[in-house]
Amino acid sequence: MSFLKRFARNRGAVIGLLILLVVLGFALIGPTLFPQSPWRMVGRPFVAPLAMERFPLGTDMLGRDIATGLVHGARVSLLIGLISTLGALLIGVPLGAVAGYAGGLVDDALMRFTEFFQTIPSFALAIVLVAILQPSLGSIVLAIGLVSWPPVARLVRGEVLSLKTREYVQAAVTIGESTPRILFGQVLPNTIAPIIVMGSLMVASAILLESSLSFLGLGDPNLMSWGYMVGAGRTRLLDAWWISFFPGLAIFLTVLALNLTGEGLNDALNPRLSRGPKA
Repeated sequence: MSFLKRFARNRGAVIGLLILLVVLGFALIGPTLFPQSPWRMVGRPFVAPLAMERFPLGTDMLGRDIATGLVHGARVSLLIGLISTLGALLIGVPLGAVAGYAGGLVDDALMRFTEFFQTIPSFALAIVLVAILQPSLGSIVLAIGLVSWPPVARLVRGEVLSLKTREYVQAAVTIGESTPRILFGQVLPNTIAPIIVMGSLMVASAILLESSLSFLGLGDPNLMSWGYMVGAGRTRLLDAWWISFFPGLAIFLTVLALNLTGEGLNDALNPRLSRGPKA
C-alpha cells in the first residue's frame, strides 16, 4: 500500500491536513486580501462580530480589525514555528547521531549535556532567554529552538543505536567505508521517518510556546501574532469575548491540525507500528 493510501486511511489526519492547508493559504495570500496594517485603527472600538460588514470578526479595544490581525498573525506564528523547529532539528539530529553511533564516553558526555537542558523547564528557560536578548522575532526563534532540541537528540540516538547493528551497516564497516560516510550515508537516511513525525509535532509545540510568550508580553512588539491578540483581549473577556476567542480558536485549530497530521504521518511512514495485534 502506498504512502498516500495509508495516510488517507486516517480520517483525522486528512481533516488535519485540510485545516493546515487552509491556515497556510491564509498565511500566504491573506495579506493580499487584507493589505492594511493589523496595527491600524480602522473603526470604532468593540464592534461585535457581524455587526458591520467591514469587520466580519469585529474590532478590538483600539478599533483594529480582528480579521486582519488573524491573517497577519498566521504568517508570524507559522514562520516562528517552522524556523524554530528547523533550528532544533539542526542541533538535535547531529548530536543524537554522533552520540548513538560513537557510544562510550562520547555518548555519555553528549547525553549528560542533553539531560542538563531537560532538567530546566523549557518555558521558563525560553522566558529568560527572550528577556535577556530583548523580545524580537530572532530572539523568540532562538529561544524556542534552544529549548526544543533535547527530545530530538534522544530520538535520533535511539534510532541510530538500533540501526548501527544492522547488516548493511556492518557490511559498510567491513569494506572500510569512513565513519562519516556510514553515519550520514547509511544510518541517518533511515531515521527520516520518525524525524518528520516529530518535526510536525514540534511545530505545534513551538506555536503554543510563541503564543504563550506573546501572551505574557514577550512577543515581538513590531509583529502581530495570535498570542498577542489573546493577551490583549484577556481583560475584556466578559464584554468583548471575540477579541481573544478568534485568535485562540486559530491557535487551537492549527495545533490540532498539526498533531492530527503528525499522527497520520506516523501511521503512513510506520505501517507496522500502526497495525493492531493479529487475531
